[in-house]
This record gives sequence, structure tokens and C-alpha cells, in this order.
Amino acid sequence: MADLEAAKRTLLAELREHSLVLGEVTLASGATAQYYVDARRALLRPAGLRAAGELIAAAAVEAGAGAVGGPATAAIPPTCAALAVPAGEGLVGFFVRGERKQHGLQRWVEGPVGAGDKVLVVEDTVTTGGSTVKAIERVREQGLEPVAVVAVVDRLAGGAEAIQTAAEAPYRALVTIDEIYPDRPDRG
Repeated sequence: MADLEAAKRTLLAELREHSLVLGEVTLASGATAQYYVDARRALLRPAGLRAAGELIAAAAVEAGAGAVGGPATAAIPPTCAALAVPAGEGLVGFFVRGERKQHGLQRWVEGPVGAGDKVLVVEDTVTTGGSTVKAIERVREQGLEPVAVVAVVDRLAGGAEAIQTAAEAPYRALVTIDEIYPDRPDRG
């Protein structure tokens, strides 16, 4: 059994060291910020991958989900992380396309999942929650049942509320921006 407190400490350290980028950036929402959290820079390193995987797999098991996934490209590292740890051995992964595939099965959701499956929706970083909400809508259209949503990082910019409303299921973040960058200039 994984030590989830130790996993969170490791994930937080990896995010602080590798993912926090200071300087003006434009976010996916179109807003500008004085910092950016590129969670993939931590998730695509062994320690960050293992730590996130342990936390996400535990969340999936706790929620009764048999699959983990979310919007491509953001959900692919956290999904693979959850599948790669011992607690994730009973899970499968999926991702939600940005555009429906125009050939083959023409699916929005790719992976070994089907109607009625209970899923944990994951996202690397949440700001407004827009991409996660869209993924949840596509998941529901495919007949999947979101039983929980997990973000690796929540920027605490209103996305949690939008996601929880769309999912009609519990939402939580593994880490918040307050933990990664407590002295940020926009902290209210």
C-alpha cells in the first residue's frame, strides 16, 4: 500500500521544482497570468509520475471507478501515471479527443471503455475548468459515468465549481496553487 502523504509531499516538491514558471503567460482560457504551472514538466519525470500515479489510482479505487482519463493532451500523463502504479493494476485508461475522429469508429472517447463504465476524470491543471467540462460532456455522450474528478493542480480560479456542476460528482485537486506558490502576487 502506498504512503499517500509521502506521495503528496513528493508531488508538491516536483511541481515546485519543475512546473512553476514565473513570467507573463496566456492561459488556455485566454486570460493572462504572471505565472504558469506546467504540471507535465513534473508528471513526465519518474518521481512526479509515481507520486501522481499513487494519488490518482487511490482516488479511482476510492470512487469505485474502473477507468481513468480526460481531455487529450492534459489527461494523458496523469492517466498513464495511475495505470503504472500497483494500485492502478485494475484500471484502464482513456482520453477524450478535441475533435471527433472522422474515420474508423468516429469516437470522441478513445480507450477500452464502454457505456455504463464508471470513470474518474483527470486533468493536469485546472483554471476555469472549461476543457474538463467539455471532456465530461463527451464522456457522458459516450455513456460513461463520471464518479469523481481529480485535478493534479487547481489554480483556484473558479474551475472547481464548474467541474463539480458538470460532473455531478465529487471534485478534488491533489495540490493547489496556494501550496505550490504561496507568495504569488495575485493571492487574495
